[in-house]
Amino acid sequence: MNNIFRFRSFMRTPMFWFSQPIHKLIRNIGVSAHIDSGKTTFSERVLYYGGRIHEIHEVKGADSAGATMDFMELEKEKGITIQSAATHLKWKGHQVNLIDTPGHVDFTIEVERALRVLDGGVLLICGVAGVQPQTLTVHKQMSRYKVPRIIFINKLDRMGANPWSAIQSIRKRLSLTVAAVQIPIGSDQTFNGLVDLIKMKAYYFEGLKGEDVKETEIPERYLEEAKEKRQELIETLGSIDPEIEDLYLNEQPISEEKLKQSIRKNCQDHKFYPVFMGSAYKNKGVQLALDGVVDYLPAPEEKKNYGFQISLDQKEEKKIEFKTDPKLPFVGYAFKLEENKFGQLTYVRVYQGKLKKGDYVYNMKTKKRVKVARMAKMHANQMEEINDVEAGDIFAVFGVDCSSGDTLVYGDMSYQVLCSSMFVPQPVMSLSIKPTKKEFSARFQKALSKFQREDPTFNVDMDKESEEIIISGMGELHLQIYAERMRREFEIDVQLGQPTVNYRETITQKQQFDYLHKKQTGGAGQYAKVIGYMEPLQLEEGQFSNQFENHVIGTSIPNEYITAVEKGFYESVDKGPLTGYPVVNVRFVLEGGETHVVDSSSNAFMTATKYAFAQTFRQAVPEILEPVMAVEIMVPAPSYQQCMVGIAKRRGSVTNTESRGDMFVLNADVPLSQMFGYATELRGFTSGQGEFSLEYKRHDPVPPNEIETIIAKFKKQKRGQ
Repeated sequence: MNNIFRFRSFMRTPMFWFSQPIHKLIRNIGVSAHIDSGKTTFSERVLYYGGRIHEIHEVKGADSAGATMDFMELEKEKGITIQSAATHLKWKGHQVNLIDTPGHVDFTIEVERALRVLDGGVLLICGVAGVQPQTLTVHKQMSRYKVPRIIFINKLDRMGANPWSAIQSIRKRLSLTVAAVQIPIGSDQTFNGLVDLIKMKAYYFEGLKGEDVKETEIPERYLEEAKEKRQELIETLGSIDPEIEDLYLNEQPISEEKLKQSIRKNCQDHKFYPVFMGSAYKNKGVQLALDGVVDYLPAPEEKKNYGFQISLDQKEEKKIEFKTDPKLPFVGYAFKLEENKFGQLTYVRVYQGKLKKGDYVYNMKTKKRVKVARMAKMHANQMEEINDVEAGDIFAVFGVDCSSGDTLVYGDMSYQVLCSSMFVPQPVMSLSIKPTKKEFSARFQKALSKFQREDPTFNVDMDKESEEIIISGMGELHLQIYAERMRREFEIDVQLGQPTVNYRETITQKQQFDYLHKKQTGGAGQYAKVIGYMEPLQLEEGQFSNQFENHVIGTSIPNEYITAVEKGFYESVDKGPLTGYPVVNVRFVLEGGETHVVDSSSNAFMTATKYAFAQTFRQAVPEILEPVMAVEIMVPAPSYQQCMVGIAKRRGSVTNTESRGDMFVLNADVPLSQMFGYATELRGFTSGQGEFSLEYKRHDPVPPNEIETIIAKFKKQKRGQ
């Protein structure tokens, strides 16, 4: 007998759920993927089936309403997600806090900050394209924060969709242990249902919007394939789970409950990732994926979250684990800021304790105590006022002066802890920007200040020589969006300069220095001698830093002069000697020096350090680093030769090629400086059928033949100022 479940009716919660602590019934999840993989479309269906919205709107839909989570006008116009958006819904007695994140690499900080506070994730993979460049980035981000995830292969209604090819690309390119927990019924345009390999039942999605899920026996023609894929699922689990392995080797039956327990445990231990399937746009498979969120992803108490407890004298810190206990002191992490007509809105993840409206919180960074006057749960851009929150929840608060990444604790200074920080990638592109009219200046500065508070990857600097304001970010689109927001939100017309690549300078060899700065002009002169060495600082790929170390023994240099040397070093690395771009990954070690009883001063030692740095830097075999992008290009098969030749001319290094139906796909690492204008070139030789995407991968040394060009350009700019 067929069973029909109306998944939108689960607002009625079974009574046994109420016997469990609230935090056990919470799932904090994010939806992440490569651009155009269907994240926002998937999120829209989740909201609809969860009873949160009563009508489905499409991304850049014909009704001009746009998807619920893309509420910015720019998002509706461009059909892309620009900022992460939070919402919440009920599903089978659980509260699901959902964050929909952008897929475009330029807005990667939105993914970074969301994954920092989430307990689980849904990684969407396109059933046609498989793993794409931004998929790799999202995978790294999820791994960085140890986020368990389920995988949803989307767009199985598209021509050329192949879930098994997508699974192979996951295994090959992401190196994950995965197996399907479903198989599709039909393919391409005939895709109309799924077989659940755990329950061994078939499911069809009926009704106007797929809201009626019909459970039936597996059709005869799919039964053999279902048995084979279930066997593959069991074998994969058996390779990492001894209990499943024993049952399998002894040919004992493995129950549905035992399989679910194994998947849940190994998913949360990052050993296994179950693969779900469907088509969000065609309203198929989303409800079963939501079941997977509840069944396999962790509750807040099941994911370990750590911080650092600070001693009252601020001199010691020890690593601690936060507990989802409402009786412990409140700890929250401010992960996202927005400004609206009511003022600053701060999104907070609660890691410990509870908080009520009217309580006071203490900001560990600003050292300020502030009253929590208004609290809200967010549904995209709509607010629902609440009175309290407990550990594991995500909420928004008004009127708390803080920045993204600040730790908020209950009450006063008696309980001092810090949450671990999130990773903030370095900007890769810069533009000059200025308002078209002087009367815009005040609003212009206000806009820049607001955007910097909201976005840690949006940097603003003043070029001291040209007096131009330089904005830096993750790409051209990133910066153009902020320019457009200035026009819309602040009514400021701005003028943007040409994009420039953010090079870096570094050294490749250790080099000693022994530099004497001596100057006599009548009266007290200047005298300072610094001795030591500079060497490369080894860090992980993509990370930049500089380090000063004091190895002075005795009193050859007084402490106040050592501080001046340190300051001189850090001022020197702001602008490199070769191109004016920042110097990175250099360790400066001070071993000794000399002073003069009359002529030595902090200023003299700072000057000596700067001269010593410039001289030693050139002797330490310096090199210029340029941002290299991971590029994926898809062109019609007949155009593959032009594609490969074009990338070779742009100093690209091909990392992979493959055929997807009648399309040729090329992956390459290409310097960002060589990718300007490529969109026009690609459109030309593919008659508009080609497409490409790129994301920051690393900084590499610039080839010797290019170095002189960059240095000459820098010198020309300097002469012209």
